[in-house]
Amino acid sequence: MADTATSNLTVTTISLTMAELGSLNPLPVVAAELDQPYTVGEGVPEELQASARYGVVPNVYPYLMQDGYSREAAPREFPAVVLENNKLRVTVIPSLGGRLWELFDKATGKQLLHTHDAPQLANIALRKAWFAGGLEWNIGTRGHSPTSCDPLHTAIVHTPDGKHILRMWEFERLREVVFQVDVWLPEDSPVVFAAVRIRNPNDHDVPMYWWSNAAIPETERTRVIAPAEEAFGSDYTTDITRVRPTSHEGYDGTWPVNSPHAADFFFDIDPSERRWVVAADDDGDGLAMLSTGLLRGKKLFVWGQGQGGKRWQEWLSPGAGPYAEIQAGLAQTQFEHLVMPAGAEWAWVEAYGNGHLDPDASHGTDWDAAVAHAGERLEQLLPHDELESMLSAAITDADVPPSKMLVDGSGWGVLERARRQKNGKAWVDESGTPFVDESVTAEQEPWLALLQGKAFDGASSFVAGVDWEDVLAGQESPEAHFHLATMKHARQDLEGAKSGYRHVVADPEATPGIKALAHRGLGLALLAAGRDADGLAELRNGVEADPANAALLMEAITLSIRHGDPAMALELNGAAPKAGTGVGRLTFLKALALARTGNPAAAAAILREGVEIPDLREGEDAISALWQEVCPDEPVPFGYQFGMH
Repeated sequence: MADTATSNLTVTTISLTMAELGSLNPLPVVAAELDQPYTVGEGVPEELQASARYGVVPNVYPYLMQDGYSREAAPREFPAVVLENNKLRVTVIPSLGGRLWELFDKATGKQLLHTHDAPQLANIALRKAWFAGGLEWNIGTRGHSPTSCDPLHTAIVHTPDGKHILRMWEFERLREVVFQVDVWLPEDSPVVFAAVRIRNPNDHDVPMYWWSNAAIPETERTRVIAPAEEAFGSDYTTDITRVRPTSHEGYDGTWPVNSPHAADFFFDIDPSERRWVVAADDDGDGLAMLSTGLLRGKKLFVWGQGQGGKRWQEWLSPGAGPYAEIQAGLAQTQFEHLVMPAGAEWAWVEAYGNGHLDPDASHGTDWDAAVAHAGERLEQLLPHDELESMLSAAITDADVPPSKMLVDGSGWGVLERARRQKNGKAWVDESGTPFVDESVTAEQEPWLALLQGKAFDGASSFVAGVDWEDVLAGQESPEAHFHLATMKHARQDLEGAKSGYRHVVADPEATPGIKALAHRGLGLALLAAGRDADGLAELRNGVEADPANAALLMEAITLSIRHGDPAMALELNGAAPKAGTGVGRLTFLKALALARTGNPAAAAAILREGVEIPDLREGEDAISALWQEVCPDEPVPFGYQFGMH
């Protein structure tokens, strides 16, 4: 894509050394597998406890997992948009979740965001694939967004009053809402603005979650300040409790380098206070995150100084140095969902720039003085009333039609519009956020055909909702029966799912691929009901029905160990592929199965030779635990230390 400029907005490309995302995992995400909220401890108000209980989802169905990546990186070009004035240069990557990748302060020559040229994909997000750095937009439920690594619909918008806006938008499938982010950088402005709008077109309330997450460079002298004495804290192992960050477990947690382990601090900012959080390095420079009132929550996350935290940072950003995160969200903590009423539209404005604090004040021992000073400096950077006054114009601008389309997002918005039109249901005004027919791919085409009354065939993607179940109930093909059973399974109607799966596996017209997935679904449902032997037998049947389905084989091996049949795991592992992105995990699973079948020496030999699992889960201690089991007299190698506590 050639460089093209519109005022201070340039369309260009950026080169990143990065692995390919790879193919989607074909297995529907039906098990109840999302981490549940942490239990709530002392000092947490009932309002927070109630919103932590509300809106919890069992999984991210209908999304498919993104785990087809490796750690074999190569230079790749990505479409990028640069917004620039005499103070800041901002780089955005629309095709990677709309990530605001760089925020460069010209006066100091500093990058205010943790950024680098070789981001590593890792299993951190709700759909697994994620990469560290920049500023990301998270919607749906607790975790990094399902759209973290997806292209967003992207366009340039020229407003009647002369603003040049970079707009990104998408239909979020978990909550069935439309979100958009409008980014602009006025001439001479020391901050870049982002106006966010979420629209709920449904005739019912939806649980809503949003956190804007900024990775910041972590130095020995970085301090994070927010206008609060207390916070709600979590260290990933204990209850959420009310804590005092400046004197937490014997250390001042507002200095990231002080934290011995991973930790969250959700600042308890009084409603009367301006909502902000700022990082300051040894010179007082660092990212300031400001927002209008709706974006209530402000947070500090640290990986901690333990071996696991250091290993994770090296795993995610090789050679790029340590980082922390400051974040802003709709709720007070990330454990909560808010009630978004039927038909509601929510909007707010965020602003990002260099706080330019005085290090003597920001790094002093008097917390109140540091907060007061930071508040004064941020008021100078962007007066509170000026930011709040921008909201009404941002809401008006949100419906200004795009002037030039840059990137197509997914075709799911087109399908959702068609579904709602067919059923006489409300939809959003697409004036500012058009979902274009050109975005439709093979993922959506079978479902569009079904809406049009055509035969249902060839769907490798999944959808959710009562409307879809009603349409599929009128179809007689094995594929339709399988998808209907899958929808029931995803919403945890296990009896309905098992009945549907059994119908498919008994149908002589079912293709081997569909039959294999039906055996797999039945197996998962039986395992969830505590029938381990029967469940594992169905998983084996699935593998035998479609031996080429590597994802199914991997899952069967994993679950056979988890449910007490490591011998089955070893047998299946013998037929596993010897190349591809899953080899590292298969090698580890072989070692684990060997240990569970009474052969620790063979397991130890595999670990000593070296195992690398590209999709290792955040905080996963499995390799370290197995090493300690089979090599009890040897320290765990640094490369295997991923524990966050």
